[in-house]
Amino acid sequence: MKLKKLSLRTRIFIVMILLVLLASVLIAVVAIYQYNEETKDYHEQRLERKEQNIKARIKSDLNARETTWEIKTRNIPLIFKEKIGSIAEIHKLQINLYDLEGNLLITSKAELKPEEEDKIVREEILNAISNSVDHRYVDLLRENGETYQSSYTYIYDNKFKPLAILNLPYLEKDDFLSKELNEFLGRLGIAYLFVLIIGIGIAFLLSKYITKSLKTISDKINATRLEKRNEKIEIEDTSEEISTLIDSYNSMIDELEDSAVKLARSEREQAWREMAKQVAHEIKNPLTPMRLTVQNFQRKFDPSDENINEKVDEYSKTLIQQIDTMSSIASAFSNFAKMPAQQNETLNVVKITKLALDIFNEGYIEFSSGAEEIIAEFDRTQLVRVVTNLVKNGIQAIPETKNPKVLVNVSQDEDNVVITVADNGSGISQENQSKIFEPKFTTKTSGMGLGLAMVKNIVETYKGDISFTTEANKGTVFKVVLPKRS
Repeated sequence: MKLKKLSLRTRIFIVMILLVLLASVLIAVVAIYQYNEETKDYHEQRLERKEQNIKARIKSDLNARETTWEIKTRNIPLIFKEKIGSIAEIHKLQINLYDLEGNLLITSKAELKPEEEDKIVREEILNAISNSVDHRYVDLLRENGETYQSSYTYIYDNKFKPLAILNLPYLEKDDFLSKELNEFLGRLGIAYLFVLIIGIGIAFLLSKYITKSLKTISDKINATRLEKRNEKIEIEDTSEEISTLIDSYNSMIDELEDSAVKLARSEREQAWREMAKQVAHEIKNPLTPMRLTVQNFQRKFDPSDENINEKVDEYSKTLIQQIDTMSSIASAFSNFAKMPAQQNETLNVVKITKLALDIFNEGYIEFSSGAEEIIAEFDRTQLVRVVTNLVKNGIQAIPETKNPKVLVNVSQDEDNVVITVADNGSGISQENQSKIFEPKFTTKTSGMGLGLAMVKNIVETYKGDISFTTEANKGTVFKVVLPKRS
């Protein structure tokens, strides 16, 4: 699991270092194995050479003219009594001669009494010598951590008949070869340390080079957004696989832009369809009572009625009231749909906010500001819309059972103008808080729910921010933060 969390670059780096280490270990193992094989061959060949030389010397001594003894197995101790020591000294080996039954005849060992195991040859060795093609057998012994080779072979008389068994115990002394191996491994270790350091550097640079293109692609993918224009990736000198990946990404960007355009068009069309339905619904509401009023007036109209003037007046007021309702619906829709272009000017936000509040005659609306003048660049009309819509929303949020109170405050910091509108209404319920700025969302029985959506649209146009805090049955505070310069 931990390996899966590592980046591709780290994985490549680790794998390359492990390959260098594995290669180093394998070569060291092969070198040691080769040394052991060469050492084994060296000792076998050396023993064989010494054996051939000693056999040649023994044969020469047997055929020498000064030899007065008959060449028989029983006379071997007498023939070599004075010579076996010198032969052993020349070749630096112990020499033992046995009869054909494996009994010791003579040895070059200096001890007066040979050890018991040296006095007789084991039965299986005698059988091996007798049955082998070259009548030779090498016995391997290990004692006190050292390896011994003990070779057994026949010595022949002049008629090529076996005369005795020559035994040469050989101790494998590897001091010199071990020293050579240690020196070789030391040099090899230094060389591999140098290779490892170079390998780490190459692995670092190579992993960085391999993953550089992938890192660029990853950054581009992370930065890809549906709502903005995305840049294509342009990288030269990449592998075929990376080029294929880049081409796929660039193709995806083209398709994404086409999809974004189609989605935006579809969303706009859907939004206008929904808005048209809402407007049609809102307009039909007053048309129904207007129709009923006209029909009722037609049915009951009597010119001779003494109260005809009062009835016409009541009829006219009803029609005017419904017409005003349809006019306000049309105005709200027009204001939301048109959103005229900004006409920025340098103005006093405190003064404009006071003027916007003048259209409200209610005495429960209180205004305060952090300074007499707060100068900023805004569109006068849109600033008035923000203030009036927030105040109107606050008034409508206060139930009839409460004494209404709306507090409007204008303040500033270094770069921003802050406008707050607080009411003591019912507050915004938890389920409605996420939908409060959506077009055509409203909790009131009248209106189209476009006021707060329009305020949010204006604030975001100025790269500002609008937020609110609310508490059930205590009220809501809307906070608008606008930059002083657009």
